[in-house]
Amino acid sequence: MGLRFETRESDSTWIDAVWTCRSEQLTQMTSVAGPTWGLVFWRQEDRNHAAITGPETHTATAPVPDESTFLGIQFAIGTSLRAVAPAAVVNGGIPLPEVTRRGFSFDGGHWELPGMDDAEALVARLVREAVVIRDPLTTGSDRGSHPVSRRTVERRFRAATGLTQGQVWQIERARSAALLLLTGRPAAQVISQLGYYDEPHLARALRRYVGRTVRQLRAGDDGTIALDPGSVRHVVDQLDDPVGVDGRVPQPQVLPVTIGSAEHALARRQQYRENQ
Repeated sequence: MGLRFETRESDSTWIDAVWTCRSEQLTQMTSVAGPTWGLVFWRQEDRNHAAITGPETHTATAPVPDESTFLGIQFAIGTSLRAVAPAAVVNGGIPLPEVTRRGFSFDGGHWELPGMDDAEALVARLVREAVVIRDPLTTGSDRGSHPVSRRTVERRFRAATGLTQGQVWQIERARSAALLLLTGRPAAQVISQLGYYDEPHLARALRRYVGRTVRQLRAGDDGTIALDPGSVRHVVDQLDDPVGVDGRVPQPQVLPVTIGSAEHALARRQQYRENQ
């Protein structure tokens, strides 16, 4: 019952993670903030659907199509779509209307629906046709040969992701904390390892980005939160071998931002803006 995830890493520098999920006897879930955009494909009642999902800056409750199977590709930080401004999908998404049994249409082309094992082939085609693009300055790969100011890096980073570097760091840290707590790591250890000031500081971050308390996470996965406890091994590996920028913990594997309908994501985005 609930959400059953399977995730894997990718050898493509354009992809952060590939995941599958099945919903069983579940009508809503807690979506967790995430800094990346993605492509999500799902099948329900013998019909295929697809959507672009954007970064999420806060947790929320989202409906889940029951008895459906999902495949998601989360793209690496710094990548974006040629036809969609990153800021346009923050806390939202775009449904793709032309989806057939074998493919979907987007940005003037028709693309074959991917499987768990061949997501890289689809992404390679999208990159080759410049449908998916990347600003190398946001990944650090172009900074050594072309020194630029911190302000320029931040401006380019926000243009490429729709978020600030600080937002990405805060979201990634909260996701890492939640995964560690889900597997029984003591709160005091999580606070120390991830650089929170104290338990109230951690609690505020979890409430904002994850939608769970320390106690709820320590109690284990209840199948209604968009996090895969199995991915905690990546967080642990990074903590054991810290090579992050400026002494920060490296980014953990990012899991799906949302698997609810894209229409609902758009509605959530509008509601969130109206409440600001």
